[in-house]
Amino acid sequence: MATTSAAIDRARLLALIEKERAALLARTPGSQAAYERAVTVMPRGVPSSFQAADPRPVYLSHGEGSKVWDVDGNEYVDFHNGFGVMCVGHANPAIVEAVSERAARGSHFAAPTEGSIVVAQELKRRFGLPQWRFTNSGTESTMDAIHLARGATGRDLVLKIEGSYHGHHDAVMVSVRPPLDALGPRDEPGSVPFGGGKPKAVTDLTKAIAFNDADLLERVLDDIGDQVAALILEPAMMNITIVCPRPGYLARVRELTAKHAIVLIFDEVKTGCTIGPGGATERFGVRPDLVCLAKATCGGYPGGAIGMTEELAALIASGEVRQVGTFNGNPLVMAAAQATLLEVLTDDAYARLEQLNERLLDGLDDVIARHRLPCHTVGLAAKGCVVFSAEPLYEYRDYATKVDEELSTLAWLYHMNHGIFMTPGVDEQWTLSVAHTETDLQRYVDAFEAFARDVTA
Repeated sequence: MATTSAAIDRARLLALIEKERAALLARTPGSQAAYERAVTVMPRGVPSSFQAADPRPVYLSHGEGSKVWDVDGNEYVDFHNGFGVMCVGHANPAIVEAVSERAARGSHFAAPTEGSIVVAQELKRRFGLPQWRFTNSGTESTMDAIHLARGATGRDLVLKIEGSYHGHHDAVMVSVRPPLDALGPRDEPGSVPFGGGKPKAVTDLTKAIAFNDADLLERVLDDIGDQVAALILEPAMMNITIVCPRPGYLARVRELTAKHAIVLIFDEVKTGCTIGPGGATERFGVRPDLVCLAKATCGGYPGGAIGMTEELAALIASGEVRQVGTFNGNPLVMAAAQATLLEVLTDDAYARLEQLNERLLDGLDDVIARHRLPCHTVGLAAKGCVVFSAEPLYEYRDYATKVDEELSTLAWLYHMNHGIFMTPGVDEQWTLSVAHTETDLQRYVDAFEAFARDVTA
């Protein structure tokens, strides 16, 4: 990171944003036509609000390997990768073959198949938790985990981390992107609903606290620990750029939750199977009571999983806690997950992802230093980002006060206009896949170089 940042001409920055927005619109007329059709049948023209983008979405037609193409035929190197799902690359032959073979023998039974056993055995090996159940999304995984925690403890309160997103069920749609003035004092847990439609009585059962502050957690638990069923957290926050845990933080969290008989839930929907074979659980060496998975675990198919201790699994086995779903363990999803875990995301693949990410980070750090940009990089295996803050981030309140939204927006536009497909919004996160090449990485660095040169000119 540069020690002294270049001054940013704000008028020039805003002019560049408008120029790049116009360029994006001009190069994607097919997306404009699709958008005009889509808004007549879908709010904001997208199936999920997380797919919306300013000035409007870019609609894709297909993908192969590390590339995707939009409906205008523009080619992009994909660093978005479906919010982290596509570590395996697009149309990976091993997964295509596995799913095609399975589909030819029946795609759904609502009955167990061999695939669910094999996948559960592999997840047990990777994450070290003995029992597993399957879901259809990250939202369902975290929802089932909280049901289990409440059933096990007989308590109602849930603690979560300010700024973390854990899916769209009521118990966790709290303090996701809250205005700072709504959060109140940092040392008092708050409850800010993430959008309308959440009953206040339910929202009040979830309290949010800052990440990376074990002393604060200790004070909170000394006060209300006997009321708390679960603490759910991302071991590394991945919805506000990437915020890594301080050394010793997760171990202290494990110690404090155990002391108060609170179920510790790791939401590894983003970290699981992207930052190592056993995700953050393995990488940071702290084992929770429950692990929630989805995204990269199932190789591009809509599935998830929850791993749990024997004690928590006994609640499901006895029927005391219900964990159900017609599509849980769907054979197509299990076929994709089995190929992903056993054939594609191997130890060798993770070693290569680490190497590729280091090379990308090095290239970006060089650009940042030469142009004295007020930003820095963070990376974990397949995941990484440029954080548009000269200072490191340790929690949501850092993100909300230190990250330059205008620079983030311009960087996204430059990447899109230079053939780099990126996550919509201001959090410049990437996910690498096994299909990425050195040439792909250089295209990313070149796009970032163009941004850096123009914004500091």
